[in-house]
Amino acid sequence: MTEKPIALIIEDDSDQAEIFTQALRQAGYETHTSYDGKDGLKCIRELRPHIVILDLHLPFLQGDEILKIVRQDPEIKDTKIILATANPQWAEPLREESDLVLIKPVAFGQLQILATRLLSDKSLR
Repeated sequence: MTEKPIALIIEDDSDQAEIFTQALRQAGYETHTSYDGKDGLKCIRELRPHIVILDLHLPFLQGDEILKIVRQDPEIKDTKIILATANPQWAEPLREESDLVLIKPVAFGQLQILATRLLSDKSLR
């Protein structure tokens, strides 16, 4: 039996986190959720997820800071990070460092299709 790929959702809005969780689970991921930036960074280091859905506006540690820390850490720098934000201007300078930017609100079906495509990407395994 093969293990499911791991997706980490770092999102302080519990309703949005639940939408992400359900879409990723239906696409075949094992999901974990963190509701603040400090815990989210800890989870990235401990879980070594295949993908991270990262909100930019988080308590304790902002998403852009997490992205910078991850990209500078040789142990986790290749983690696939998808930024999720309602503010496209805030995400624009981070496009180069992230793997994808999602503008909220994200439709459940769109996220599910994206997650399925990412799952078929062999580099995620």
